[in-house]
Amino acid sequence: MTLVAILSGAGISTDSGIPDYRGPNGVWRRDPEAEKLVTYDAYMSDPEIRRRSWRMRGDSPALRAEPNAGHRAVTELERSGTAVRVITQNVDGLHQLAGMPERKVLELHGTARSVVCTRCHARSAMPDALDRVAAGEDDPACLVCGGILKSATVMFGERLDPEVLGQALAIAKACEVFVAVGTTLQVHPAASLAGVAADHGARLVVVNAEPTPYDDRADEVVREPIGTSLPALLRGFHA
Repeated sequence: MTLVAILSGAGISTDSGIPDYRGPNGVWRRDPEAEKLVTYDAYMSDPEIRRRSWRMRGDSPALRAEPNAGHRAVTELERSGTAVRVITQNVDGLHQLAGMPERKVLELHGTARSVVCTRCHARSAMPDALDRVAAGEDDPACLVCGGILKSATVMFGERLDPEVLGQALAIAKACEVFVAVGTTLQVHPAASLAGVAADHGARLVVVNAEPTPYDDRADEVVREPIGTSLPALLRGFHA
């Protein structure tokens, strides 16, 4: 059975109303200060950064977003009987909301739908923490140990989970088709997975509005909008 690996980046979620980070209208382009809110050292050392981060999370469209045609197309491919694994750089959980089984989605950068204590590592739901913020706690502490809470995402300055990265590498080596969609392929180590897949003989397809460093290694490059081009592309891989 053909194994299709999907590496998804921010571009697959822009149709759901979630802005990307590095594009022309990206978050970092509009507000360079915003990067501090997701930088681990700044977050841990500055209570004001944490307060701003909690306000940002409360305003974030990510938790209110719904899956779009791109996410649904990936789920439809999996339901057709094709072996599919999703490796995502996104933290929005939209692949799972679209119906992809949890065990078939690797979240390289964690999830914005949970919070984690930086001291005791207890995890809880993001909406519960945001309810506490709305009720007046501007920097809610862990209810278990009193430690600093953060989003269960990988901040700048934090390592990726080595187990998740190891699984992603194994998939990149084993797949017959590797589709990189909505990612600039500039953030490592995620970007290097495309090269690993190509080195191991996979058919590499890049679906992205802007050029990427791996375009010259790709068997196919698609510049059309993801919402229409990805469903059409993935229908060709249905079992």
